[in-house]
Amino acid sequence: MKHILVSACLCGKDCKWDGGNNRNQKLLDYMESMKGKAEFHEVCPEQMGGLSTPRLASEICVEDRRVVNTAGEDVTKEFELGAELALQVAKEYGCTLAILKERSPSCGCHGIYDGTFSKKIVDAMGKTAELLTAKGIRVIGESEI
Repeated sequence: MKHILVSACLCGKDCKWDGGNNRNQKLLDYMESMKGKAEFHEVCPEQMGGLSTPRLASEICVEDRRVVNTAGEDVTKEFELGAELALQVAKEYGCTLAILKERSPSCGCHGIYDGTFSKKIVDAMGKTAELLTAKGIRVIGESEI
């Protein structure tokens, strides 16, 4: 049986920064098609790191990799803790694949916002995607399903 880590917001869980979700029907259909072949383990690294829902939007500053919210508060520690806890879940179940929310400062794997809150995307990874990749877990975004 395969074990796959997945962003909870993509599964319809209301854990997004604004209190909503990023429900992705294509992912849900894939999960349904994999019943009996794979188990999915939902995580929200930002909640796991201690941030509330809703919360202020955050982005990673390109120059120093700090995570700041729209009030200018440094929330790097919460994002890094969430990444570590998501990695623990992946290790506990032996996940070799993670399907994560694109552009997220936690889960983004093929580009994230640049830290200026101007919607500019740069070629970088979110804190969780970066850690999982460094530990040998394949990370893909929801558009790659």
